[in-house]
Amino acid sequence: MKKNYVLGLNFLHSDSSACLFENNELIVAAEEERFLRVKHTTLFPFNAIKFCLSHANINISDISVITINSRPTSSIIKKILFLLQNPSAYKIAINSAKNTRSKLTLKNYISKIDENYNFNGKIFYADHHESHIASSLYFSGFEECVNLSVDGFGDFASCAWGYSINKNLKLDSKIYFPHSLGIYYQAMTQFLGFKNYGDEYKVMGLSPYGKPKYIKEISDLINKTNFGFNLNLKYFEHHKKKILQINKKNQAEYLNLYSNKLVDLLGKARKNNDEITQYHMDLAKSIQSVYEDIFFHLLNIVYKKYQNPNLTLSGGCAMNSVANGKIIKKTPFKNIYISPNPGDGGGSVGSACAYLSNKFKKKIYVKNYSYLGPKFNNDEIENIINKFEYKKKYNINFLKDQEISSYIAKELANSKVIGWFQDKTEWGPRALGNRSILADPRNPNIKKIINSKIKRRESFRPFAPSVIFEESHKWFDINKEVPFMSEVYQVREEKQKLLPGITHIDGSGRVQTVKKEDNFKYYNLIRNFFELTNVPVILNTSFNENEPIVNHPIEALNCFHRTEMDILVLENYILSR
Repeated sequence: MKKNYVLGLNFLHSDSSACLFENNELIVAAEEERFLRVKHTTLFPFNAIKFCLSHANINISDISVITINSRPTSSIIKKILFLLQNPSAYKIAINSAKNTRSKLTLKNYISKIDENYNFNGKIFYADHHESHIASSLYFSGFEECVNLSVDGFGDFASCAWGYSINKNLKLDSKIYFPHSLGIYYQAMTQFLGFKNYGDEYKVMGLSPYGKPKYIKEISDLINKTNFGFNLNLKYFEHHKKKILQINKKNQAEYLNLYSNKLVDLLGKARKNNDEITQYHMDLAKSIQSVYEDIFFHLLNIVYKKYQNPNLTLSGGCAMNSVANGKIIKKTPFKNIYISPNPGDGGGSVGSACAYLSNKFKKKIYVKNYSYLGPKFNNDEIENIINKFEYKKKYNINFLKDQEISSYIAKELANSKVIGWFQDKTEWGPRALGNRSILADPRNPNIKKIINSKIKRRESFRPFAPSVIFEESHKWFDINKEVPFMSEVYQVREEKQKLLPGITHIDGSGRVQTVKKEDNFKYYNLIRNFFELTNVPVILNTSFNENEPIVNHPIEALNCFHRTEMDILVLENYILSR
Protein backbone atom coordinates (compact mmCIF):
# COMPACT_ATOMS: atom_id res chain seq x y z
CA MET A 1 0.00 0.00 0.00
CA LYS A 2 1.32 3.44 -0.92
CA LYS A 3 2.27 5.56 2.07
CA ASN A 4 0.58 8.89 2.55
CA TYR A 5 2.77 11.76 3.81
CA VAL A 6 1.49 14.95 5.43
CA LEU A 7 3.91 17.77 6.26
CA GLY A 8 2.79 20.08 9.08
CA LEU A 9 4.20 23.60 9.46
CA ASN A 10 4.27 26.45 11.95
CA PHE A 11 5.19 29.59 10.06
CA LEU A 12 4.74 33.33 10.60
CA HIS A 13 4.67 32.79 14.33
CA SER A 14 7.70 32.43 16.58
CA ASP A 15 9.24 28.96 16.95
CA SER A 16 8.70 27.98 13.32
CA SER A 17 8.72 24.22 12.94
CA ALA A 18 7.91 21.23 10.76
CA CYS A 19 6.66 17.70 11.34
CA LEU A 20 5.95 14.68 9.19
CA PHE A 21 3.15 12.13 9.38
CA GLU A 22 3.45 8.79 7.59
CA ASN A 23 -0.16 7.71 7.13
CA ASN A 24 -1.59 8.45 10.59
CA GLU A 25 1.68 8.21 12.55
CA LEU A 26 3.76 11.19 13.64
CA ILE A 27 7.31 10.04 12.85
CA VAL A 28 9.45 13.16 13.17
CA ALA A 29 9.28 16.84 14.18
CA ALA A 30 11.73 19.67 14.78
CA GLU A 31 11.87 23.41 15.39
CA GLU A 32 13.85 25.58 13.02
CA GLU A 33 15.75 27.29 15.85
CA ARG A 34 17.66 24.07 16.57
CA PHE A 35 19.25 24.23 13.11
CA LEU A 36 19.63 28.00 12.70
CA ARG A 37 20.83 28.42 16.33
CA VAL A 38 18.61 31.50 16.77
CA LYS A 39 16.00 31.32 19.55
CA HIS A 40 12.33 31.63 18.57
CA THR A 41 13.03 32.21 14.88
CA THR A 42 10.10 33.25 12.67
CA LEU A 43 11.77 32.19 9.41
CA PHE A 44 10.23 29.61 7.09
CA PRO A 45 11.43 26.24 8.47
CA PHE A 46 13.53 25.12 5.50
CA ASN A 47 16.03 23.21 7.64
CA ALA A 48 13.37 21.49 9.74
CA ILE A 49 11.52 20.47 6.55
CA LYS A 50 14.68 19.08 4.96
CA PHE A 51 15.39 17.12 8.12
CA CYS A 52 11.86 15.63 8.08
CA LEU A 53 12.09 14.65 4.42
CA SER A 54 15.57 13.19 4.85
CA HIS A 55 14.44 11.14 7.85
CA ALA A 56 11.76 9.44 5.75
CA ASN A 57 14.03 9.24 2.69
CA ILE A 58 11.51 11.11 0.55
CA ASN A 59 11.37 14.43 -1.33
CA ILE A 60 8.80 17.21 -1.44
CA SER A 61 7.00 15.60 -4.41
CA ASP A 62 6.07 12.67 -2.15
CA ILE A 63 4.05 14.94 0.15
CA SER A 64 0.29 14.79 -0.48
CA VAL A 65 -0.71 17.64 1.83
CA ILE A 66 1.06 20.51 3.60
CA THR A 67 -0.77 21.92 6.60
CA ILE A 68 -0.22 25.22 8.39
CA ASN A 69 -1.50 26.35 11.79
CA SER A 70 -3.39 29.42 10.64
CA ARG A 71 -6.53 29.98 8.61
CA PRO A 72 -6.77 33.44 6.99
CA THR A 73 -10.58 33.28 6.98
CA SER A 74 -10.86 32.53 10.71
CA SER A 75 -12.64 35.26 12.68
CA ILE A 76 -12.95 37.37 9.52
CA ILE A 77 -16.21 39.04 10.62
CA LYS A 78 -14.69 39.87 14.02
CA LYS A 79 -11.68 41.41 12.27
CA ILE A 80 -13.85 43.61 10.06
CA LEU A 81 -16.04 44.74 12.93
CA PHE A 82 -13.02 45.64 15.04
CA LEU A 83 -11.50 47.74 12.25
CA LEU A 84 -14.81 49.52 11.61
CA GLN A 85 -15.09 50.33 15.31
CA ASN A 86 -11.40 51.24 15.63
CA PRO A 87 -10.27 52.88 12.36
CA SER A 88 -7.09 54.15 14.01
CA ALA A 89 -5.89 50.54 14.24
CA TYR A 90 -5.32 50.37 10.47
CA LYS A 91 -1.60 49.60 10.95
CA ILE A 92 -2.53 46.43 12.78
CA ALA A 93 -4.80 45.51 9.87
CA ILE A 94 -2.02 46.17 7.35
CA ASN A 95 0.36 43.92 9.25
CA SER A 96 -2.30 41.22 9.44
CA ALA A 97 -2.91 41.52 5.70
CA LYS A 98 0.82 41.04 5.02
CA ASN A 99 0.84 37.88 7.10
CA THR A 100 -2.27 36.65 5.30
CA ARG A 101 -0.62 37.23 1.92
CA SER A 102 2.45 35.25 3.05
CA LYS A 103 0.23 32.37 4.17
CA LEU A 104 -1.73 32.36 0.92
CA THR A 105 1.46 32.42 -1.18
CA LEU A 106 2.95 29.50 0.73
CA LYS A 107 3.85 27.74 -2.54
CA ASN A 108 6.49 30.41 -3.17
CA TYR A 109 8.34 29.18 -0.09
CA ILE A 110 7.65 25.52 -0.84
CA SER A 111 9.17 25.85 -4.32
CA LYS A 112 12.50 26.74 -2.69
CA ILE A 113 12.70 23.57 -0.56
CA ASP A 114 14.14 21.48 -3.39
CA GLU A 115 14.79 22.82 -6.89
CA ASN A 116 14.82 19.27 -8.32
CA TYR A 117 11.31 18.31 -7.21
CA ASN A 118 7.94 20.04 -7.26
CA PHE A 119 5.19 19.93 -4.68
CA ASN A 120 1.95 18.90 -6.40
CA GLY A 121 -0.24 18.32 -3.38
CA LYS A 122 -2.77 20.39 -1.47
CA ILE A 123 -2.35 23.05 1.21
CA PHE A 124 -4.62 22.85 4.25
CA TYR A 125 -5.09 25.85 6.54
CA ALA A 126 -6.07 24.93 10.10
CA ASP A 127 -7.43 27.44 12.59
CA HIS A 128 -4.69 28.53 15.01
CA HIS A 129 -6.47 27.43 18.19
CA GLU A 130 -7.82 24.29 16.55
CA SER A 131 -4.19 23.44 15.82
CA HIS A 132 -3.18 24.12 19.43
CA ILE A 133 -5.94 21.89 20.76
CA ALA A 134 -5.30 19.13 18.22
CA SER A 135 -1.63 18.92 19.30
CA SER A 136 -2.82 17.79 22.74
CA LEU A 137 -6.20 16.17 22.11
CA TYR A 138 -5.09 13.42 19.73
CA PHE A 139 -2.33 12.20 22.05
CA SER A 140 -4.20 12.58 25.35
CA GLY A 141 -5.72 9.13 25.64
CA PHE A 142 -9.08 10.67 26.61
CA GLU A 143 -12.23 9.29 24.95
CA GLU A 144 -14.16 12.34 26.15
CA CYS A 145 -12.63 15.61 27.34
CA VAL A 146 -12.78 19.37 27.57
CA ASN A 147 -10.26 21.17 25.35
CA LEU A 148 -8.92 24.63 26.13
CA SER A 149 -6.37 26.76 24.28
CA VAL A 150 -5.06 29.90 26.02
CA ASP A 151 -2.59 32.04 24.09
CA GLY A 152 -1.43 35.54 23.23
CA PHE A 153 -3.23 35.76 19.90
CA GLY A 154 -3.71 33.60 16.85
CA ASP A 155 -6.24 34.13 14.06
CA PHE A 156 -7.64 37.11 16.01
CA ALA A 157 -8.50 35.04 19.10
CA SER A 158 -6.70 34.51 22.39
CA CYS A 159 -8.70 31.59 23.82
CA ALA A 160 -10.83 28.80 22.42
CA TRP A 161 -12.59 25.84 23.94
CA GLY A 162 -14.83 22.94 23.09
CA TYR A 163 -15.75 19.36 23.95
CA SER A 164 -14.53 16.17 22.32
CA ILE A 165 -16.11 12.72 22.09
CA ASN A 166 -14.03 10.01 20.42
CA LYS A 167 -11.47 12.62 19.30
CA ASN A 168 -14.03 14.70 17.43
CA LEU A 169 -12.49 18.19 17.50
CA LYS A 170 -15.08 20.94 17.80
CA LEU A 171 -14.65 24.54 19.01
CA ASP A 172 -17.67 26.07 20.72
CA SER A 173 -16.42 29.43 22.01
CA LYS A 174 -13.57 31.93 21.68
CA ILE A 175 -12.29 35.07 23.35
CA TYR A 176 -11.28 37.57 20.67
CA PHE A 177 -8.79 40.38 20.18
CA PRO A 178 -7.98 42.62 22.01
CA HIS A 179 -8.62 40.62 25.22
CA SER A 180 -5.88 38.15 26.08
CA LEU A 181 -4.50 36.48 29.20
CA GLY A 182 -1.24 35.93 27.33
CA ILE A 183 -0.94 39.63 26.50
CA TYR A 184 -1.58 40.50 30.15
CA TYR A 185 1.28 38.27 31.27
CA GLN A 186 3.63 39.37 28.50
CA ALA A 187 3.00 43.06 29.23
CA MET A 188 3.77 42.55 32.91
CA THR A 189 6.88 40.55 32.00
CA GLN A 190 8.05 43.56 29.98
CA PHE A 191 7.25 45.89 32.88
CA LEU A 192 9.56 43.80 35.08
CA GLY A 193 12.39 44.41 32.59
CA PHE A 194 12.33 41.07 30.78
CA LYS A 195 11.87 42.26 27.22
CA ASN A 196 12.78 39.26 25.08
CA TYR A 197 10.09 37.14 23.51
CA GLY A 198 9.49 34.11 25.71
CA ASP A 199 10.81 35.66 28.95
CA GLU A 200 7.62 34.89 30.89
CA TYR A 201 9.28 31.93 32.62
CA LYS A 202 11.52 34.42 34.43
CA VAL A 203 8.49 35.95 36.13
CA MET A 204 7.39 32.46 37.18
CA GLY A 205 10.85 31.80 38.62
CA LEU A 206 10.99 35.14 40.40
CA SER A 207 7.48 35.04 41.89
CA PRO A 208 8.15 32.63 44.80
CA TYR A 209 10.61 35.15 46.28
CA GLY A 210 7.83 37.70 46.71
CA LYS A 211 4.54 38.31 48.47
CA PRO A 212 1.29 39.20 46.67
CA LYS A 213 1.27 42.80 47.90
CA TYR A 214 0.00 44.35 44.67
CA ILE A 215 -2.93 42.13 43.78
CA LYS A 216 -5.42 44.96 44.21
CA GLU A 217 -3.56 47.25 41.80
CA ILE A 218 -2.82 44.57 39.21
CA SER A 219 -6.36 43.20 39.33
CA ASP A 220 -7.45 46.46 37.72
CA LEU A 221 -5.71 45.35 34.50
CA ILE A 222 -7.96 42.35 33.85
CA ASN A 223 -11.56 41.76 34.92
CA LYS A 224 -13.58 38.57 35.30
CA THR A 225 -16.75 38.21 33.24
CA ASN A 226 -19.41 35.53 33.00
CA PHE A 227 -17.80 34.47 29.74
CA GLY A 228 -14.18 34.64 30.89
CA PHE A 229 -12.34 37.96 31.18
CA ASN A 230 -11.73 41.38 29.65
CA LEU A 231 -8.59 43.47 29.67
CA ASN A 232 -8.85 47.01 31.01
CA LEU A 233 -7.56 48.45 27.75
CA LYS A 234 -6.42 51.77 29.18
CA TYR A 235 -3.36 49.91 30.50
CA PHE A 236 -2.44 48.40 27.10
CA GLU A 237 -1.23 49.51 23.67
CA HIS A 238 -1.54 46.42 21.45
CA HIS A 239 -5.02 47.34 20.20
CA LYS A 240 -3.97 50.84 19.13
CA LYS A 241 -0.85 50.35 17.08
CA LYS A 242 1.52 47.84 15.54
CA ILE A 243 3.46 46.29 18.43
CA LEU A 244 5.24 43.39 16.71
CA GLN A 245 8.38 43.83 14.63
CA ILE A 246 10.98 41.39 13.31
CA ASN A 247 14.62 42.07 14.19
CA LYS A 248 17.76 41.41 12.12
CA LYS A 249 17.95 37.84 13.48
CA ASN A 250 14.37 37.23 12.32
CA GLN A 251 13.10 37.01 15.88
CA ALA A 252 9.84 38.55 17.05
CA GLU A 253 10.33 41.72 19.07
CA TYR A 254 7.48 43.47 20.83
CA LEU A 255 7.34 47.14 21.67
CA ASN A 256 5.93 47.83 25.12
CA LEU A 257 2.50 46.29 25.34
CA TYR A 258 1.64 48.41 28.37
CA SER A 259 0.67 52.10 28.36
CA ASN A 260 1.79 54.97 30.58
CA LYS A 261 -1.30 54.33 32.70
CA LEU A 262 0.46 51.26 34.09
CA VAL A 263 3.41 53.44 35.12
CA ASP A 264 0.95 55.77 36.84
CA LEU A 265 -0.48 52.75 38.67
CA LEU A 266 2.71 50.92 39.67
CA GLY A 267 5.56 53.39 39.29
CA LYS A 268 8.62 53.25 37.07
CA ALA A 269 9.13 50.12 34.99
CA ARG A 270 12.32 48.14 35.63
CA LYS A 271 15.02 48.35 32.96
CA ASN A 272 16.77 45.21 31.79
CA ASN A 273 20.00 45.72 33.74
CA ASP A 274 18.47 47.26 36.86
CA GLU A 275 18.90 45.46 40.16
CA ILE A 276 16.04 43.13 41.03
CA THR A 277 14.65 44.33 44.36
CA GLN A 278 12.08 42.95 46.78
CA TYR A 279 9.54 45.23 45.11
CA HIS A 280 10.06 43.42 41.82
CA MET A 281 9.75 40.06 43.56
CA ASP A 282 6.49 41.13 45.19
CA LEU A 283 5.28 42.42 41.84
CA ALA A 284 6.14 39.09 40.17
CA LYS A 285 4.20 37.20 42.85
CA SER A 286 1.21 39.50 42.40
CA ILE A 287 1.33 39.13 38.59
CA GLN A 288 1.34 35.35 38.88
CA SER A 289 -1.43 35.38 41.49
CA VAL A 290 -3.73 37.51 39.33
CA TYR A 291 -2.96 35.31 36.31
CA GLU A 292 -3.93 32.22 38.29
CA ASP A 293 -7.13 33.81 39.57
CA ILE A 294 -8.30 34.58 36.02
CA PHE A 295 -7.04 31.26 34.65
CA PHE A 296 -8.89 29.18 37.25
CA HIS A 297 -11.99 31.34 36.77
CA LEU A 298 -11.90 30.49 33.05
CA LEU A 299 -11.34 26.80 33.77
CA ASN A 300 -14.29 26.73 36.17
CA ILE A 301 -16.53 28.36 33.56
CA VAL A 302 -15.50 25.76 30.99
CA TYR A 303 -15.97 22.89 33.46
CA LYS A 304 -19.44 24.14 34.41
CA LYS A 305 -20.41 24.08 30.72
CA TYR A 306 -19.26 20.52 30.00
CA GLN A 307 -19.12 18.73 33.39
CA ASN A 308 -16.26 16.40 32.45
CA PRO A 309 -13.13 15.93 34.63
CA ASN A 310 -10.73 15.40 31.68
CA LEU A 311 -8.91 18.45 30.30
CA THR A 312 -6.46 19.00 27.48
CA LEU A 313 -4.65 22.32 27.80
CA SER A 314 -2.69 24.01 25.02
CA GLY A 315 -1.49 27.37 23.73
CA GLY A 316 1.41 29.48 24.94
CA CYS A 317 -0.15 29.96 28.39
CA ALA A 318 0.03 26.19 28.88
CA MET A 319 3.73 26.84 29.51
CA ASN A 320 2.81 28.42 32.86
CA SER A 321 3.84 25.34 34.81
CA VAL A 322 3.26 27.05 38.18
CA ALA A 323 -0.44 27.51 37.43
CA ASN A 324 -0.72 24.11 35.74
CA GLY A 325 0.35 22.33 38.91
CA LYS A 326 -2.58 23.86 40.81
CA ILE A 327 -5.38 22.99 38.36
CA ILE A 328 -6.48 19.82 40.16
CA LYS A 329 -6.64 21.60 43.54
CA LYS A 330 -8.25 24.80 42.27
CA THR A 331 -10.80 23.41 39.78
CA PRO A 332 -13.02 20.30 39.42
CA PHE A 333 -10.76 18.88 36.70
CA LYS A 334 -9.06 15.65 37.75
CA ASN A 335 -7.06 14.54 34.70
CA ILE A 336 -4.88 16.98 32.76
CA TYR A 337 -3.00 16.45 29.51
CA ILE A 338 -0.52 19.03 28.16
CA SER A 339 1.62 18.17 25.14
CA PRO A 340 5.43 18.49 25.21
CA ASN A 341 5.14 21.45 22.81
CA PRO A 342 1.90 23.32 23.63
CA GLY A 343 2.94 26.68 22.15
CA ASP A 344 3.21 27.84 18.55
CA GLY A 345 6.04 25.42 17.78
CA GLY A 346 3.65 22.53 18.38
CA GLY A 347 1.16 24.02 15.95
CA SER A 348 2.81 22.19 13.06
CA VAL A 349 1.76 18.87 14.61
CA GLY A 350 -1.65 20.27 15.52
CA SER A 351 -2.43 21.50 12.01
CA ALA A 352 -1.53 18.10 10.55
CA CYS A 353 -3.67 16.37 13.19
CA ALA A 354 -6.60 18.65 12.37
CA TYR A 355 -6.35 17.67 8.70
CA LEU A 356 -5.88 13.94 9.29
CA SER A 357 -8.73 13.69 11.78
CA ASN A 358 -11.13 15.47 9.43
CA LYS A 359 -10.03 13.60 6.32
CA PHE A 360 -9.48 10.02 7.44
CA LYS A 361 -11.15 9.70 10.87
CA LYS A 362 -8.33 7.38 11.94
CA LYS A 363 -6.57 7.17 15.28
CA ILE A 364 -3.47 9.40 15.27
CA TYR A 365 -0.40 7.72 16.66
CA VAL A 366 3.12 8.50 17.88
CA LYS A 367 5.63 6.10 19.42
CA ASN A 368 7.17 8.69 21.73
CA TYR A 369 5.89 12.26 21.68
CA SER A 370 8.83 13.55 23.74
CA TYR A 371 11.61 12.73 21.28
CA LEU A 372 11.13 13.37 17.55
CA GLY A 373 14.28 15.18 16.39
CA PRO A 374 17.72 14.28 14.99
CA LYS A 375 19.68 11.28 16.26
CA PHE A 376 23.37 10.40 15.74
CA ASN A 377 25.01 7.00 15.98
CA ASN A 378 28.43 6.25 17.47
CA ASP A 379 30.17 6.14 14.08
CA GLU A 380 28.91 9.62 13.24
CA ILE A 381 29.92 10.91 16.66
CA GLU A 382 33.39 9.38 16.40
CA ASN A 383 33.90 11.17 13.09
CA ILE A 384 32.71 14.49 14.59
CA ILE A 385 35.00 14.13 17.62
CA ASN A 386 37.97 13.36 15.41
CA LYS A 387 37.41 16.63 13.56
CA PHE A 388 36.90 18.66 16.75
CA GLU A 389 39.80 21.11 16.97
CA TYR A 390 40.10 20.94 20.77
CA LYS A 391 39.82 17.16 21.17
CA LYS A 392 43.40 16.80 22.46
CA LYS A 393 42.47 18.83 25.55
CA TYR A 394 40.15 16.10 26.80
CA ASN A 395 40.25 12.47 27.84
CA ILE A 396 38.10 10.45 25.46
CA ASN A 397 36.76 6.98 26.26
CA PHE A 398 34.19 4.61 24.82
CA LEU A 399 31.94 2.66 27.19
CA LYS A 400 29.50 -0.16 26.52
CA ASP A 401 25.79 0.54 26.96
CA GLN A 402 25.58 -1.30 30.29
CA GLU A 403 28.58 0.61 31.67
CA ILE A 404 27.47 4.17 30.94
CA SER A 405 24.67 4.63 33.46
CA SER A 406 26.62 3.14 36.38
CA TYR A 407 29.73 5.20 35.58
CA ILE A 408 27.86 8.49 35.13
CA ALA A 409 25.73 7.85 38.24
CA LYS A 410 28.95 7.61 40.28
CA GLU A 411 30.26 10.83 38.75
CA LEU A 412 26.98 12.59 39.52
CA ALA A 413 27.18 11.35 43.11
CA ASN A 414 30.65 12.94 43.24
CA SER A 415 29.10 16.31 42.30
CA LYS A 416 30.29 16.28 38.71
CA VAL A 417 28.24 18.27 36.18
CA ILE A 418 27.39 16.17 33.12
CA GLY A 419 26.47 17.09 29.56
CA TRP A 420 24.14 14.29 28.45
CA PHE A 421 23.51 13.85 24.70
CA GLN A 422 21.53 10.74 23.72
CA ASP A 423 19.19 9.51 21.00
CA LYS A 424 16.63 11.87 19.44
CA THR A 425 16.33 15.59 20.20
CA GLU A 426 13.33 16.51 22.31
CA TRP A 427 10.18 17.95 20.74
CA GLY A 428 9.38 21.19 22.52
CA PRO A 429 11.17 23.69 24.76
CA ARG A 430 12.05 21.33 27.62
CA ALA A 431 15.13 19.16 27.92
CA LEU A 432 13.69 15.77 28.88
CA GLY A 433 16.82 13.68 29.29
CA ASN A 434 18.26 13.53 25.78
CA ARG A 435 19.84 16.99 25.48
CA SER A 436 20.34 17.78 29.17
CA ILE A 437 22.86 19.07 31.67
CA LEU A 438 22.65 16.83 34.74
CA ALA A 439 23.85 17.23 38.31
CA ASP A 440 23.41 15.97 41.88
CA PRO A 441 20.33 17.60 43.48
CA ARG A 442 21.73 16.91 46.97
CA ASN A 443 24.53 19.43 46.50
CA PRO A 444 23.47 22.71 48.20
CA ASN A 445 25.88 24.70 45.99
CA ILE A 446 24.92 23.16 42.66
CA LYS A 447 22.51 25.93 41.60
CA LYS A 448 25.21 28.54 42.09
CA ILE A 449 27.78 26.41 40.27
CA ILE A 450 25.60 25.80 37.20
CA ASN A 451 24.20 29.32 37.01
CA SER A 452 27.60 31.02 37.24
CA LYS A 453 29.93 28.59 35.47
CA ILE A 454 27.74 27.01 32.80
CA LYS A 455 24.37 28.62 32.16
CA ARG A 456 25.47 32.18 33.04
CA ARG A 457 21.95 33.30 33.82
CA GLU A 458 19.96 34.97 36.61
CA SER A 459 20.59 33.42 40.02
CA PHE A 460 16.90 33.34 40.99
CA ARG A 461 15.99 30.81 38.30
CA PRO A 462 15.48 27.27 39.62
CA PHE A 463 16.45 23.91 38.16
CA ALA A 464 14.11 21.02 37.52
CA PRO A 465 14.02 17.53 39.03
CA SER A 466 13.76 14.33 37.00
CA VAL A 467 12.41 11.48 39.13
CA ILE A 468 11.67 7.85 38.32
CA PHE A 469 7.92 7.57 38.12
CA GLU A 470 7.35 4.80 40.66
CA GLU A 471 9.14 6.82 43.37
CA SER A 472 7.72 10.24 42.49
CA HIS A 473 4.84 10.22 44.99
CA LYS A 474 7.27 9.63 47.86
CA TRP A 475 9.31 12.73 47.04
CA PHE A 476 6.76 15.14 45.58
CA ASP A 477 3.15 16.04 46.35
CA ILE A 478 1.99 14.27 43.23
CA ASN A 479 0.07 11.13 42.28
CA LYS A 480 0.20 11.36 38.51
CA GLU A 481 2.55 11.16 35.56
CA VAL A 482 4.20 14.42 34.40
CA PRO A 483 6.46 13.28 31.53
CA PHE A 484 6.92 16.68 29.83
CA MET A 485 7.99 18.84 32.81
CA SER A 486 4.85 20.93 32.38
CA GLU A 487 3.67 21.25 35.99
CA VAL A 488 5.15 22.52 39.26
CA TYR A 489 4.50 20.61 42.49
CA GLN A 490 5.70 20.80 46.06
CA VAL A 491 8.69 18.75 47.16
CA ARG A 492 7.51 16.80 50.20
CA GLU A 493 8.53 18.72 53.29
CA GLU A 494 10.60 15.90 54.76
CA LYS A 495 12.54 15.58 51.47
CA GLN A 496 13.33 19.24 50.85
CA LYS A 497 16.57 19.24 52.84
CA LEU A 498 17.74 16.23 50.82
CA LEU A 499 17.13 18.05 47.52
CA PRO A 500 18.46 21.62 47.86
CA GLY A 501 19.58 21.69 44.23
CA ILE A 502 16.06 21.43 42.80
CA THR A 503 13.90 22.77 45.64
CA HIS A 504 12.82 26.33 44.90
CA ILE A 505 12.53 28.91 47.66
CA ASP A 506 8.83 28.06 48.13
CA GLY A 507 9.51 24.32 48.35
CA SER A 508 8.43 23.57 44.78
CA GLY A 509 9.94 21.91 41.73
CA ARG A 510 8.99 21.64 38.04
CA VAL A 511 8.79 17.87 37.95
CA GLN A 512 9.56 15.41 35.16
CA THR A 513 8.52 11.84 35.88
CA VAL A 514 10.51 9.26 33.93
CA LYS A 515 9.30 5.78 32.96
CA LYS A 516 11.53 2.99 31.74
CA GLU A 517 9.43 2.44 28.61
CA ASP A 518 9.63 6.13 27.66
CA ASN A 519 13.38 6.70 28.00
CA PHE A 520 15.32 3.56 28.80
CA LYS A 521 18.79 5.17 29.06
CA TYR A 522 17.70 8.12 31.17
CA TYR A 523 15.61 5.94 33.46
CA ASN A 524 18.55 3.57 34.02
CA LEU A 525 20.83 6.47 34.85
CA ILE A 526 18.45 7.79 37.52
CA ARG A 527 17.89 4.23 38.80
CA ASN A 528 21.65 3.74 39.18
CA PHE A 529 21.92 7.07 40.99
CA PHE A 530 19.08 5.96 43.28
CA GLU A 531 20.89 2.72 44.12
CA LEU A 532 24.02 4.67 45.02
CA THR A 533 22.45 7.50 46.99
CA ASN A 534 18.91 6.42 48.01
CA VAL A 535 17.70 9.49 46.08
CA PRO A 536 15.66 8.69 42.89
CA VAL A 537 16.03 12.26 41.58
CA ILE A 538 18.61 14.09 39.49
CA LEU A 539 18.86 17.75 38.53
CA ASN A 540 18.03 18.31 34.86
CA THR A 541 18.44 21.53 32.90
CA SER A 542 18.64 22.21 29.18
CA PHE A 543 21.93 21.58 27.41
CA ASN A 544 22.72 25.11 26.22
CA GLU A 545 24.37 28.38 27.15
CA ASN A 546 22.11 31.30 26.19
CA GLU A 547 21.28 29.62 22.88
CA PRO A 548 18.77 27.06 21.60
CA ILE A 549 19.19 23.61 23.13
CA VAL A 550 22.01 21.71 21.41
CA ASN A 551 20.85 19.64 18.46
CA HIS A 552 24.05 18.34 16.84
CA PRO A 553 27.11 16.77 18.53
CA ILE A 554 29.37 19.65 17.44
CA GLU A 555 27.11 22.07 19.33
CA ALA A 556 27.40 19.88 22.41
CA LEU A 557 31.19 19.77 22.04
CA ASN A 558 31.42 23.54 21.65
CA CYS A 559 29.18 24.18 24.65
CA PHE A 560 31.23 21.72 26.73
CA HIS A 561 34.42 23.47 25.68
CA ARG A 562 33.12 26.99 26.41
CA THR A 563 31.75 26.19 29.83
CA GLU A 564 32.98 24.37 32.92
CA MET A 565 31.07 21.12 32.63
CA ASP A 566 33.08 18.20 33.98
CA ILE A 567 32.01 15.42 31.63
CA LEU A 568 30.34 15.18 28.23
CA VAL A 569 28.49 12.01 27.21
CA LEU A 570 27.86 11.70 23.45
CA GLU A 571 26.04 8.38 23.07
CA ASN A 572 28.80 5.92 24.16
CA TYR A 573 31.68 8.40 24.00
CA ILE A 574 32.78 10.04 27.25
CA LEU A 575 34.85 13.23 27.25
CA SER A 576 36.31 14.50 30.53
CA ARG A 577 38.62 17.30 31.55
